[in-house]
Amino acid sequence: MNRRELGEAGERRAEEYLRRAGLTLVQRNYHCGRGEIDLICRQGPLLIFVEVRQRRKNSLVSAAESIDWRKRRKLRAAAEHYLSHLDSLPDCRFDAVCIDGAEIQWLQNIEL
Repeated sequence: MNRRELGEAGERRAEEYLRRAGLTLVQRNYHCGRGEIDLICRQGPLLIFVEVRQRRKNSLVSAAESIDWRKRRKLRAAAEHYLSHLDSLPDCRFDAVCIDGAEIQWLQNIEL
């Protein structure tokens, strides 16, 4: 698999993980000029912007550690763009699904 295919497989795995946890997918791969959001989900009335990061088992940097300040800034900007097109602003949060080898971790309410 090439890098894009691996990324898509990781996103599908994260989506399934979150679905089993009770979240409902709203949109996959939201793109705007300022950034991208991998998954946008709902958990009741709460809107959740999800970054999916995947690393190989023996990577020097974990999936969670790879979400640097530049990525966080782009996530925030993309979320602001998405929210600007809604009629009303829902409560929302930012989560990350981090996949390191076979291990998957759901980080809720990450700081941006």
